[in-house]
Amino acid sequence: MKIHEYQGKEILRKYNVPTPQGGVAFSVDEAVKVAQSIGGSVWVVKAQIHAGGRGKGGGVKIAKSLDEVRQLASQILGMRLITHQTGPEGKIVKRLLIEQGISIAKELYVGITLDRAKSQNVVMASTEGGVEIEKVAAETPEKILKETVNPSIGFKDFQARKLAFGLGLSGDALKNAVKFLMALYRTYEETDASLAEINPLVITTDGNVIALDAKMNFDDNALFRHSDILAMRDLDEEEPLEIEASKYNLNYIKLDGNVGCMVNGAGLAMATMDIIKLAGGEPANFLDVGGGANVETVSNGFKIILSDKNVKAVLINIFGGIVRCDRVANGVIEAAKQVNITLPVVVRLDGTNAEEAREILANSGLNFAVASSFEDAARKVTQAIHN
Repeated sequence: MKIHEYQGKEILRKYNVPTPQGGVAFSVDEAVKVAQSIGGSVWVVKAQIHAGGRGKGGGVKIAKSLDEVRQLASQILGMRLITHQTGPEGKIVKRLLIEQGISIAKELYVGITLDRAKSQNVVMASTEGGVEIEKVAAETPEKILKETVNPSIGFKDFQARKLAFGLGLSGDALKNAVKFLMALYRTYEETDASLAEINPLVITTDGNVIALDAKMNFDDNALFRHSDILAMRDLDEEEPLEIEASKYNLNYIKLDGNVGCMVNGAGLAMATMDIIKLAGGEPANFLDVGGGANVETVSNGFKIILSDKNVKAVLINIFGGIVRCDRVANGVIEAAKQVNITLPVVVRLDGTNAEEAREILANSGLNFAVASSFEDAARKVTQAIHN
C-alpha cells in the first residue's frame, strides 16, 4: 500500500525522524492557514499524488508571501499533474502539503527496502540526492552505498556511521545523519514497510539532517497490525478495477493492452503475458485467480476483465494441479452464463482431467475457442483480435 508524502512524514515524526514543519491542505484557504501557522517568510507548496517527479511536472513551487501561497495553491489544486510515473493520463491533485522553507547546504539520498537476492533488508545512501535513484543506478552505480542488515541483529550504529562517512559528512552533520539513519530504519521495521525512501535527504546550513521528501510503501499482508496506517489509504489514487478485484481476493493489476488474461498462479500469469506479447498481442492485465479457480472466482474475474473497455479478447489459461480441469471447465461455463460475454474467449486447460475439460467446453454450446497448447492459445487470442 502506498501513502502520500505528508502521511509518510507524520509517521516519521512519531519515530523522531526530523522533517520540515508542515501540514496538509484540501483547499486554497486551508493552504494559507497552514502557511500562517508555520510562520516564516518562505513556504513550499507541494502537490500530493502517489507518484514521483512532481517538481518537474510543475507540482512543487516555492512561495515567498502568503499571497503567493494562495496563488500557487489555486494553480496546483485540481490540476492534472503528469510525471514520468503517472503516464500520459496524469493524476488530478486533490490535496497539498504546505511546508516551511529550508536552507539547504547539501542534498543526499537514503532508501531502505528488501534485497530479494540476499533475503535481507538493505539501507542505501548516495550523494546524488534529488535525482531518480534508477538513473543513478544505471549511469553511476558506484555512487550508491549499501549496507545489508542481518535480521538476527538488526541495523547497527557502525553501519550507519559507515554510510555517513561514505557520504562525506563530518562534525554535527555526521552525528545527526547517524541518528537519522537509525531512526529511519526503526520506522521501516516497526511499521512493516516495504520501502522507505528519502529523496532528497538534506543537510541544512546549520548541520541538521532533515527528510525533505518521504516515500513509504507498506506490506499489504501486515496491515492488519497497523490500523492507523491502513486508515491512510487513499482510494482516489488507486486503479478502480484493482480496488474492485481486491474485494474478491483476486490478484489483479491493470495494464495498457487489449488481451484480458485469467490465469491460476502468479508464475503462469507472468508467462502468459510474455507469450501473448511474443504472439504479437498486448496483455491488458495481470490476473491470478488462485489455486481454486471455482465458479465464483472465475465469474468475478470475468466481470473485472470485461469492465476494462480496452479488452478485445480474453485468454483463460488454467493449469490443473491442485484443482481438476473438468471442475474449472464447469466453473467457466457457469460463470459465462452469469456474465454477458460478447468478446472472443480462448480457453487453454492443461493438467489433471484436461481431456475431459476440453470435451465439456466443446459440448457447452458456448462460443469458446479451445486451445491445445500454450502457444496455440496465444496465437488464437491474438488472431481473434485482428479478425
